[in-house]
Amino acid sequence: MAETIAVPATAPTAGRWIDHWDPEDPVFWQETGRPIARRNLIFSIFAEHIGFSVWLLWSIVVVRLGDVGWNLSTSQTLWLTAVPSGVGAFLRLPYTFAVPRFGGRNWTVASALLLLIPCAGLAWAVERPEIGYGTLLLIAATAGLGGGNFASSMANISFFYPEKEKGFVLGLNAAGGNLGVAVVQKLVPQVIVLGSGVALAWAGLMYIPLAVIAAVCAMLFMDNLTDAKTDARPYWRSLRHTDTWVMSLLYIGTFGSFIGYSSAFPTLLKTVFERQDIALTWAFLGAGIGSLARPLGGLLSDRIGGAQVTVASFAGLAVGAFAALWSVQHQNLALFFVSFMFLFVATGVGNGSTYRMIPRLFHSRGQAAGGSPETMLTMRREAAGALGVISSIGAFGGFLVPICYAWSNSHYGSIQPALKFYLAFFLVLLAVTWFRYVRRGSLPSREGI
Repeated sequence: MAETIAVPATAPTAGRWIDHWDPEDPVFWQETGRPIARRNLIFSIFAEHIGFSVWLLWSIVVVRLGDVGWNLSTSQTLWLTAVPSGVGAFLRLPYTFAVPRFGGRNWTVASALLLLIPCAGLAWAVERPEIGYGTLLLIAATAGLGGGNFASSMANISFFYPEKEKGFVLGLNAAGGNLGVAVVQKLVPQVIVLGSGVALAWAGLMYIPLAVIAAVCAMLFMDNLTDAKTDARPYWRSLRHTDTWVMSLLYIGTFGSFIGYSSAFPTLLKTVFERQDIALTWAFLGAGIGSLARPLGGLLSDRIGGAQVTVASFAGLAVGAFAALWSVQHQNLALFFVSFMFLFVATGVGNGSTYRMIPRLFHSRGQAAGGSPETMLTMRREAAGALGVISSIGAFGGFLVPICYAWSNSHYGSIQPALKFYLAFFLVLLAVTWFRYVRRGSLPSREGI
């Protein structure tokens, strides 16, 4: 049985539970809570970073499959980037509910070790064209295990920090994970050509020791919170609230766009403009910029309100989609690249602002219900559940974006119809955000959500 420790807890110890945690108490937070929360945040970010890297491995591997004997169409290539996103989105739900079942630290260890499956599978499969496309697609799907890590990490870290700091902290935690996309797209093209020829297997092998290190660090330096370890009923109750579903829709537009564009961008550069060199050398910038913009979105939301920032984000996404559409129509590679950088910035800011809105909405609901300690704890648990549910639904955008590009390209010979759809979609989400959360007279607007 895990040892239960009483606060103050000052040293990292394996297998322990902290049975009292009150970050809203200023004395507790300054004397005990902050250093423990910071330590858990650091190693949560590292584990999530490796998970994201594994999740998006195929986004850059597919660009070089032709060099090792695979002869795939553009649609088949985009499916290889889309399926891991879809599996990762689906897994975010059970990963979220794993936190109250097993504890945040314990599940971080387990989820890091699960990454060995897609890494080893990729290393075995990529240089064996004889196995067939179906088997390759199935092995690519296991990379979705890396996508589930985000939901459990965010749900867990949300318990550690006080309400006033959650916007920036959740943005920082998410950005550390999101940067895994940029890192993998930057490092993999260099690692696979270290020897003679192209050794795509190294793309998977290089992450096996990193996944083990993430698991060991989580085991040694992270903690479980009793407040987070509970039955899953408060998590399920988050599904009853309309805001959970509205925020899920908004998160499709922000995070779904980020992960979808991240996975599809290298392929689009190669197929639309026939510039594999740029895809392998510079595509990582989009995911990097989007990741770094996420804490900024959370910080701005802490100061001026998440809904206001989210509206601005969707306006920026609409502008970026219009510019990308024009660039494709006029075959302007420079504008296409710049417009996607702008899109990535807008997705990052929107990711931070939407994730700031979620705990704030549930905190406001708890205050309206009386604000007792028991009520606020219940709302924190429901907010953690909502974070996981919203992250799962939003991540399905990462599956839909490449599929939409593949469908558009196969039916119309161009990605222009897909870009037109995204432009309209972002304008709809802007209107939804304004009407529900910013419109003068609405309750969220009065409370600065």
